[in-house]
Amino acid sequence: MQNGRTVFEHYANGGLPDGKRPIFSGTKSFWGIAALCAVHDGLIKLDDHAADTITEWKSDPRKSQITVRQLLNFTDGIDAAPHLHRASIRDRNAAAIRLSILAEPGTRFIYGPSHLQVLSELLRRKLKGHGTIAYLEEHVLNPLGLYNLEFKRDARGNPLPASGFELTAREWARLGELVLGHGSYHGRQIVPADLLKQAFTGSAVNPSYGLTFWLNRQAPHANEIDVEKELDLPWERARWIDICICKAAPADMIVGLGSAYQRLFIIPSGNLVIVRQGREAKFSDAHFLRLVLGL
Repeated sequence: MQNGRTVFEHYANGGLPDGKRPIFSGTKSFWGIAALCAVHDGLIKLDDHAADTITEWKSDPRKSQITVRQLLNFTDGIDAAPHLHRASIRDRNAAAIRLSILAEPGTRFIYGPSHLQVLSELLRRKLKGHGTIAYLEEHVLNPLGLYNLEFKRDARGNPLPASGFELTAREWARLGELVLGHGSYHGRQIVPADLLKQAFTGSAVNPSYGLTFWLNRQAPHANEIDVEKELDLPWERARWIDICICKAAPADMIVGLGSAYQRLFIIPSGNLVIVRQGREAKFSDAHFLRLVLGL
């Protein structure tokens, strides 16, 4: 989509859109927007200590220093805990709060579901019974025209913010339109523009990851990487300084990224949204973007 209209649309079967597909970790970005809405509503502040609400952490010298911002940019130091994806876990929120902390807050980027699961519990307590799913639906999904999505609830009803949504390409593109609209979608301001900018600021330890969105900020003078392959490495070995998704793509590109190369590329300088969905297959973000952008 460019300048608000679809300029190209193609599906593997050569015909019409072929239904919803999992976007996996692309789900995270919707929760990032919800967190910013909670900031706007005065429920939380990005630099609040999570332990002010997750009081079980107050006595832990490291966990007590974790901020909401660090939960959102995955620099809190908490164990990634990929096992939280399992449907067998009865209470993901409780399990996430009990996880070990592996690094001093703010010193390492550790990608995984744990951080947003903690945020889910923090929001649950702040909402005092309103419900995190209801909050996301009311403030983000419904204004985007998205209804009845799969939240992968556990036995306690807690959502899995790290994954789970299934969307058509057209539906996922609405999040891109929200970003291009500086927080506004079809005339409705969902999140204030100045607050939305916070989502596109990386951390010192990973300038290429903001608040649940991937960034191309280190381009063009950085090393192109396959983000999914880098995430497959142990967190101690992964490298996030001096890297980018595509050297040739604009540095203002923002990316919603899901496993198996599900992608939402947003390029504000080109007023452009690109959605790519697919199954497990050889794929290169950098090569794809050069083809699409004619670079």
